Amino acid sequence: MSFQLTEEQEMVRLMTRDFARKELEPEAARRDKEAIFPLEVVKKMGQLGLLGMMVPVEYGGAGASAVSYCLALQEIAYSCASTAVTMSVANLSTEPLLKFGNEDQKMKYLCKLAQGELLGCFALTEPAAGSDPGSLSIRAEDKGNYYLINGTKVFITHGQYADIINLIARTGPDKGSKGLSAFIVEKDTPGFSIGTREDKMGLRASNTVELIFDDCRIPKENLLGKEGLGFKIAMTALDSGRIGIASQAVGITRACLDESIKYARERKQFGKTISSFQAIQWMIADMATGLEAASLLTLSAARKKDRKMPFTKEASMAKLFASELANKSAYLALQIHGGYGYLKDFKVERLYRDARAASIYEGTSEIQRLVIARNLLKDQSYGLYD
Repeated sequence: MSFQLTEEQEMVRLMTRDFARKELEPEAARRDKEAIFPLEVVKKMGQLGLLGMMVPVEYGGAGASAVSYCLALQEIAYSCASTAVTMSVANLSTEPLLKFGNEDQKMKYLCKLAQGELLGCFALTEPAAGSDPGSLSIRAEDKGNYYLINGTKVFITHGQYADIINLIARTGPDKGSKGLSAFIVEKDTPGFSIGTREDKMGLRASNTVELIFDDCRIPKENLLGKEGLGFKIAMTALDSGRIGIASQAVGITRACLDESIKYARERKQFGKTISSFQAIQWMIADMATGLEAASLLTLSAARKKDRKMPFTKEASMAKLFASELANKSAYLALQIHGGYGYLKDFKVERLYRDARAASIYEGTSEIQRLVIARNLLKDQSYGLYD
């Protein structure tokens, strides 16, 4: 399968690569070490249109294709996977508003999110509800002209810095996934506060926090769609989000490969560079082959999204394969570097830690396998070359 980029897609890729290498790469290690969220860089990304890439121009977005988005995200992840998570979630946060918001909501929030004037996050996971969103317990009680929200969300990417929270909460206590609804919450809403800031193994320059809702009043007009649509809204957003995480994983893998080739060409043992050893060559070959496959899987899912075709299965396939590959590639890259790879002076040490989260968040690898299998088993017409 070949994939020919358009002139516009190639231009987006090169523009983002130049930005990432100049603005992210030089400070990525320091930000990781000190767990610094790159707020000023994120603002620059908003000005470049990288936080609302797939939002139509009429709502302030770049109007770019999903393929362009994936290419841009790969370049950001290559330089700093932490910032790539922020970019991915910022773009994900526009999806519910674009697809389910009314015109007033789009003009009030979507335009500013797309232009980077506001930063959005997505609040789904709870302390006792991760892979099973149908068991969410946070409550949104209808009080007439407002909803009263009580509960806690955890593992929320850049929640501390977000201006807008896309919140999934329970409006129907006994309806399982059918009792969930989506809300737009502004950060200054009384009753909303930031809880624990997580100290993570990797992606340390990506802010991850707990969000607390204590008698938080949300105006009725901030209900997204209608009551009971929350689960559908969340799953729709996650489909796009999984393409984003696959792209992040592709960027990490490419960085692992490049770092490995560079080091193998320089490091000498037994009187010659280790690039001449078959064991090292096989590791590099495995990384490169997997990278090609992961990239094509990801771009294929994105192209289906661009064509407005169902892409749930393809997004899960891309996310599963690319995230598992990133972990394997980080392992191989560190192995090639030997003892030096275990030191924080070398980029592969950070890549090794950053890669690990890719197979966990926005649906673990096990959940992706469930999504893929269920789609295949219910589709009687599925064939290898469809």
